[in-house]
Amino acid sequence: MIAEYNWSTLNLKPIFDVEMTATLPQQVTIIEVSPRDGLQNESKALPLGRKVELVENLARAGLKHIEAGSFVNPRRVPPMADSDELFSAFRRSPDIVYSALVPNRRGLQRALAAGVDEVAVFGAASETFSQRNIQCSIEESFERFQPVLDEATAAGVRVRGYVSCVVDCPYEGTISPTAVLRVSERLLKMGCYEVALGDTTGAGTPGSFHELLSLLENTIPAENLALHCHNTYGQALANILVGLEHGIARIDSSVAGLGGCPYAAGASGNVATEDVVYMLEGMGIATGLKLDTLIDAGRECCQALGKPNHAMVAQALFAKAQDIAG
Repeated sequence: MIAEYNWSTLNLKPIFDVEMTATLPQQVTIIEVSPRDGLQNESKALPLGRKVELVENLARAGLKHIEAGSFVNPRRVPPMADSDELFSAFRRSPDIVYSALVPNRRGLQRALAAGVDEVAVFGAASETFSQRNIQCSIEESFERFQPVLDEATAAGVRVRGYVSCVVDCPYEGTISPTAVLRVSERLLKMGCYEVALGDTTGAGTPGSFHELLSLLENTIPAENLALHCHNTYGQALANILVGLEHGIARIDSSVAGLGGCPYAAGASGNVATEDVVYMLEGMGIATGLKLDTLIDAGRECCQALGKPNHAMVAQALFAKAQDIAG
């Protein structure tokens, strides 16, 4: 009966007046990371056909940037082993950016051969996490990234930069905002068009995010920053709101709250795209996304994985649909 529920009955009429939202972005771009960050930590690999369905469902929901895969060593991240096949299997829309994560030149060359529209490199603000995640120091990571940036630029492919552990590290604890600033500035100077600030453990709070962004905004324009929040401690939406107040209008999220980090024990999933869209649209901030289609995409993916849906909006509406049906 849930599948027959009329999601269009949702009332997302903004409840804030114009003055309250005048300083916030009027439109936000969602970068959907569920096919990559959402699935990379799953013990059960999603079959290729299901991945294709997920990507195409996300496209139908109106997403304009989908991080579809990762060209990393398949022995280290087995769920991403079929990224080459995936990029040739789903139907592409010319107005959507289909991107992928790459760790080095070899990964980039695989990505280019697969026809990706954009790639991302992933660094960290924590020395220990850098060693655990990509087996090199922060400085050595820049040496790896520069050839990727040079070759991608020559191929006409843009490069996005990730910075992990921008607030907290599972090995070092609290991370200084100045450490995040150094890595972010370096990535931008190397040629990344944007830096996504990753709260890898999900330990950030509105206070720590305000402190971080207050420092970064002195030298880095808001249009060159994105937020990548995990919801381990239930703070992701609040942290995103702080980001909006600092002018950031690009948000990473994952349907059904799928995700986690293989090298950060206890880090739960990304903030759910459904919950982000519900919040933004309820504030009068446009996303251009169809919430009902997102909910269906997350539901189908979770059913295929045999795991619960962590999107609060989806949980609430599923319960409402059951009440109506019963």
